[in-house]
Amino acid sequence: MPAPLAGINLQYGLTNHLAEKIKKMEVADGRTELRAVTGPDYGRIYDHELVSAVQRIAGNGTGDTRWKVPGVLDWSTGIYNPRVDVTKETTTLYASDRDVFLFLVDDLNPIEAGLLPDGSPDLYFRGFYCWNSEVGAKTLGIASFYLRAVCQNRNLWGVEDFQEITIRHSKYAASRFAHEAAPALSRFAESSPAPFIDGIRAAREKIVARTDEDRQGFLRKRGFSKAETGRIVETVLAEEGRPPESVFDFVQGITAVARSKPQQDARLVMEGKAKALLEKTT
Repeated sequence: MPAPLAGINLQYGLTNHLAEKIKKMEVADGRTELRAVTGPDYGRIYDHELVSAVQRIAGNGTGDTRWKVPGVLDWSTGIYNPRVDVTKETTTLYASDRDVFLFLVDDLNPIEAGLLPDGSPDLYFRGFYCWNSEVGAKTLGIASFYLRAVCQNRNLWGVEDFQEITIRHSKYAASRFAHEAAPALSRFAESSPAPFIDGIRAAREKIVARTDEDRQGFLRKRGFSKAETGRIVETVLAEEGRPPESVFDFVQGITAVARSKPQQDARLVMEGKAKALLEKTT
């Protein structure tokens, strides 16, 4: 609605509700600004609390620890360069007066998870991103994963073992953040990659399709539409030079197709199916 009309409605609502039924967030910087109005049980987690939790394991994110802003995949050579200057164009650290989003990786310490078809090592590295809105526009969340590369427009390539924690801003949100999200991030940073490597190896070895009929049946039984099934098979054929046969082949095709989804929720649903498929193998 027009700003003057929105202002009139806000003013009416604020003056006609009992004070104990609303929670306001006001910021004073030369003038008082109303940032948010929520219910009384809203559990606010301030952006600086999430940033502080990340800094405890990642420092400033620009090289003082192993966690850093990701490098860039060069499309002309297919080579991932982890050493890229952090600028406004390459950064993955974002904040506004209401929200924060942080994305960091450990791309200077890659993990070898087998071999690619050409015999070169299949390298992954750890990554995580987290987000928060202190005015209630979204939940607080942390997602951790292994990935192969990040391109210039900051799309993630070859994501595996995607794990996510989300926390609604309810009355006990701050306590949940302290006891769940922050420790989970620290555990991921220090965890052994052995289970991930073993899972990749098992998925490579498990052959589940020999014919086109097998491939169609395997994907359709796992909830993929006919169109999605065709795209997954075609993607593996284009990228690997052969149709998918192993569980790992299908996982690679699913995550590749997921990258093309314009809506984040649809992309996460498809990546979740790939994760479930990989987990069943191990």
